[in-house]
Amino acid sequence: MANKTTDSLRKGIQILQKIEDSVLIGLLLVMIFIAVFQIILRNLFDSGMNFGDELIRILVLWISLVGAMVASRNNNHINIDLVSRYLPHPVKKFSTVLVGIFTALICAAMAYFSLDFVMLEKSEGIIAFSGIPAWVCESIIPLAFAVICLRYLLLSVTTLSNPVRKKIP
Repeated sequence: MANKTTDSLRKGIQILQKIEDSVLIGLLLVMIFIAVFQIILRNLFDSGMNFGDELIRILVLWISLVGAMVASRNNNHINIDLVSRYLPHPVKKFSTVLVGIFTALICAAMAYFSLDFVMLEKSEGIIAFSGIPAWVCESIIPLAFAVICLRYLLLSVTTLSNPVRKKIP
């Protein structure tokens, strides 16, 4: 019974990861298409889309944060691990858990304060471009930080639950 639950949980996680990857690829393709279309319109027709540059800036934000979510899946963020390479395994394990918890706390604070910011933008009724509210464009910020926070908490828990490997001489 537990094995069936674990398998269905793994399949669900894989589906979510594929959706995440698809969103990232889709956003990148849309951004490239709009940028190229803007260039063609400006150079060949002396015109352009009024909202094109603003939309590209918003897409860069979304691609960056969805990319950060994807990188946090397996702890693939940029890090400086010069010291941790030479630590004995039990100390390295403790270091990984400590860094994961610290990262999760920072991301939780970022999610909280960015949600506060997005709600403020919503209450102010600020428009980003072409009648689209700014809060819709910024909504990825608290979502991404919340997902990254959750992933680093899970990384810390799974690192703690793995048994310490002993070196065999």
